[in-house]
Amino acid sequence: MIRDAILACGLATTYAVQLDIPGLPLGVGELFLVLWMMLSVGRVLAGGRLETTPALTRLASFWTIMALSLGVGAVVGYLTTTLYLTGVVHDTMAYLLLASITCLAAAEPDADRHLRRTAWWVVAIANASFAIQLGLGWGWIHQSGVDPWYWDRFRGWSENPNQLALYCALFGPLALHLATTTSSPWGRLLGLGSLVLTIYVGRLTKSDTFLFTTILTCLIFLALRFRTWLTTGSGKVSISRQVALLSMVGFLPLAMSMTPYVLTEVSGIENFAKSFTKDQGGEATAKTAALRFYLWEDALGKGLTSGSLGLGPGPHLDTPAVAYNQFLPRPFEAHNTILDLYTQGGLVAVAALLWIVGSAAMSAWRAKLDALLALVVSIVVFGMPHLIIRHPIVWFALTICIVAGTPRADSATSRELG
Repeated sequence: MIRDAILACGLATTYAVQLDIPGLPLGVGELFLVLWMMLSVGRVLAGGRLETTPALTRLASFWTIMALSLGVGAVVGYLTTTLYLTGVVHDTMAYLLLASITCLAAAEPDADRHLRRTAWWVVAIANASFAIQLGLGWGWIHQSGVDPWYWDRFRGWSENPNQLALYCALFGPLALHLATTTSSPWGRLLGLGSLVLTIYVGRLTKSDTFLFTTILTCLIFLALRFRTWLTTGSGKVSISRQVALLSMVGFLPLAMSMTPYVLTEVSGIENFAKSFTKDQGGEATAKTAALRFYLWEDALGKGLTSGSLGLGPGPHLDTPAVAYNQFLPRPFEAHNTILDLYTQGGLVAVAALLWIVGSAAMSAWRAKLDALLALVVSIVVFGMPHLIIRHPIVWFALTICIVAGTPRADSATSRELG
């Protein structure tokens, strides 16, 4: 229980860059994750059991392929271009941390039970922290060294609004999964109730990707629920399920109506569409799109010049002419998960990522866990205009999908595995 809560603290706060302790190489969230790793390794060294499951095999295989492809890319990058040491070290440490967390979590005895309990802790901690951050944003409370606003976009404790938006986009389907698979009425109420604050905070970030991801995920989830209900048992839908369905259908419009900017003074289809953009006029969205297309073209060229072998961990793009002032001079990232990974590890790394994400989706599909499949969709959609594979919450989501949809295997003590 304690270890699950510690892991959840790390997963729910890794975006809180403004809470980082000066002089330490790790942030608050990373410190919790490292502490959880130390406790898990200590349990194994003390003779605790490990389970060799198909989920563990998949995750270990993925990270092995990633390590090899990134290593080859680093050699190619060293021989052909300029490498930025800061980016290499940062990404390498991030990948090592993520590989350790996912493999240790999948090897836990009763991993599905531990991951589910961790997910409940994540949802609870996330919503408590959102309440505090909203208090900071509206000036009800004060915290030195924290600026919760990025111009007119809410960022809370994160460095930029897009980071916070990513976590909101994944916290929502995760809470939905817990609410729709629990037998406790109170748990169902708490899970669904947490969506209100999560969607509200996500909308305050004014992230176009968050809004699109949320709407698409909701529609996919509802379609999957229809499929599940029509193919389960005799095909009869109980009253409780009908009520749940009506609640979910009406929830998204209700949540969106809570946001302070979207549906007020809307006239005509054009203005309605513009009201969903970050600036309600579309100019900032158009500039962002222009920058994205420039970076994607440059990333594709960089990947091709490396022979599709990649250039190693870290960013590799030059400063674009259309860059905003808030971006660092160089190097740049492509802001697309596939293309960024293509510049780092080439086609092999991209194929490995597609395989592990597809494996997570198929596991959730076979287990008929509709909200988890919607969670994978959220990851895919949000990863198109952003680089998200360094965030622990993404890999926790993929791990919980893979573990939930794969059978258990034989267990062994640490001495037997050694």
